Amino acid sequence: MQETSTDQETTVVSRPTLAFKGQGSELFSIEIVNMVLTALTLGLYYPWAKAKNLQYIYRKTELADSPFTFHGTGKEMFIGFIKGVGIFAVLVSILIYGLSSGDDGVKFLCFALYFIGFLALIPLAIHGMMRYRTSRTSWRGIHMGYRGTLGNMYKVYFTGFFLSIITFGIYSFWFTTNLRKEILGNMRFGNAKFRYIGDGSDLLLINVKGYFLTIFTLGIYSFWWAKDLINFYIDNILIEQDGKYSRLNSSLTGGEYFVLTVVNLFILIFTLGLGYAWVVTRTMSAIINNCEIIGEFNPDALAQTEEEYKNATFEDMADMMDIGII
Repeated sequence: MQETSTDQETTVVSRPTLAFKGQGSELFSIEIVNMVLTALTLGLYYPWAKAKNLQYIYRKTELADSPFTFHGTGKEMFIGFIKGVGIFAVLVSILIYGLSSGDDGVKFLCFALYFIGFLALIPLAIHGMMRYRTSRTSWRGIHMGYRGTLGNMYKVYFTGFFLSIITFGIYSFWFTTNLRKEILGNMRFGNAKFRYIGDGSDLLLINVKGYFLTIFTLGIYSFWWAKDLINFYIDNILIEQDGKYSRLNSSLTGGEYFVLTVVNLFILIFTLGLGYAWVVTRTMSAIINNCEIIGEFNPDALAQTEEEYKNATFEDMADMMDIGII
């Protein structure tokens, strides 16, 4: 909080706060039902389970004391889930056909088609996931949105992918930051725009420093390395509103991350995995409650600009491919 004084009066200017107020016990009561129903339906309940989890996480995340809302439904995700399974089934069928073929030419062709198809699905899944997830997210009725094009996503992804290969992984740091620039640069929060200004060289230095200090400290520095990465990804996010810029700032420390990780590990071990709900809520609390918005961002001035998008095909496909961009 900042205070500015004049001879006549004192004006208090407060920053909009971010907070996560979820409780492990509440999330556990949701997840235990989800697990039972998912098992009884042989996995078919998964889209509804995911929707319920996201709805809880969103409504427990607040900006300026008002919660976010996730409007996605199990029905939307189930339709997307079936489509995603169908696409994967086609790719797996091609691979199996190649493995069972006695013709080396056919085998090579099937392997190539499977690899190219799987690789082509990644930017498609990221693009579709962002369109769906942002559109189904709102705060005080103001929807988020994603205006990126699939063509640009393919360009950024494949350029970064191949440059990372030919540079033996060195370009991967620029690939990571460029991908975030493409994603965040096309995100909208009503009439507010996001930008990402992180640079690959800074990310490279963080990882080089983290790698060697982790070795020298016999692994102890790894927690501070992880903290540096989290702060790098958060601190470089800008918000533009009416020509004015604000930025996110993370105050998470290495000590806090060390305690968080160690306690989370013990929770998972001693509960045989059943304490995962507490791990999620503890982690969300540590990251979000240590994050603040610095600048002149005014949530009360947000205005609706985005349209709804209900195609959840690539929301579930992103899960299948273990893509966790958001």
